[in-house]
Amino acid sequence: MPVHSGELRLSTAGNGDVVDLTDGVESIVVASAVQHGAVSVFVPGSTAAITLMEYEPGGVQDLGATLDRLVPQQGDYEHNRLNHDSNSHAHIRAAIMGPSETIPFDRGRLRTGTWQQVVLIDFDDRPRERTVSVQVLS
Repeated sequence: MPVHSGELRLSTAGNGDVVDLTDGVESIVVASAVQHGAVSVFVPGSTAAITLMEYEPGGVQDLGATLDRLVPQQGDYEHNRLNHDSNSHAHIRAAIMGPSETIPFDRGRLRTGTWQQVVLIDFDDRPRERTVSVQVLS
């Protein structure tokens, strides 16, 4: 199975920053010249996640509020105690959401729904430089 690889590099604000990757992922698919297959999108690191969602202000705010209720930033976290750290919530949120998604494509276009975008969510408690690995599989 041939694989075409690409990377997206971006700066995030942390603290639940959501970044739309759709255009960047699609540009790597187009550059691969593969017409039909799947694309894998993966973020290294244990405090960020990749998912698909409707990327609009209300949806972004609702997701953040839901994660705040499920995994509050302030809490009695062993990771923070053992490591003299403050980002245990970020590790937990990223583990729940997951570091990757695989999306089918056809004729160079992602087979996402009309209101569905590929996003990176950075849960860390500070700004970060992120590299997202994109692999086109045919």
